[in-house]
Amino acid sequence: MHPLRTAAFTLLSVMLSLPVTAPSAARPPAAPEIDEIHIDKSDHRLELRREGKAVKTYRVAIGPGGAGPKRMEGDQVTPVGTYTVTGRINGLFHQFLVVSYPNDDDRRRFAELKKRGEIPSDKRIGNGIGIHGTGHKEWNGVHKESDWTLGCVALDDAEIDEVARLVKDGTRIVITD
Repeated sequence: MHPLRTAAFTLLSVMLSLPVTAPSAARPPAAPEIDEIHIDKSDHRLELRREGKAVKTYRVAIGPGGAGPKRMEGDQVTPVGTYTVTGRINGLFHQFLVVSYPNDDDRRRFAELKKRGEIPSDKRIGNGIGIHGTGHKEWNGVHKESDWTLGCVALDDAEIDEVARLVKDGTRIVITD
């Protein structure tokens, strides 16, 4: 037998006798299980949290309507309260995570404000709040210099892609002032 062939067979038999394990560096790290999206309107900050600890933080743009809870459709206020991710719409502002606004607290507040005459009778509570990208790559980064949404929370397109990968439908969303 040719010496190179003998060496190859020897090397092969040694390799076959070694235990087979995948190198740990080759395995991608497990993504942390995100159990809450926390949005602080005053700090323009969105945190992905696991067991109360921030795993990842992003700067965001919100609605220009100011502090406090959303009162009605068209007020451009980002709502305050506890919600959930109820779905996704790909292609709307690049990617759109649907927020479960309005919740029961929002409906009660709206009804009380309307009853007291603080909201015009023809106004509605609104819906369609989400966490989304820009849908315009030239806006990424610069859009966060001002609050421009109609009450949503906006990230850069690459950031919403990352958030969407890490967050499951049903994840709790807490929005504070």
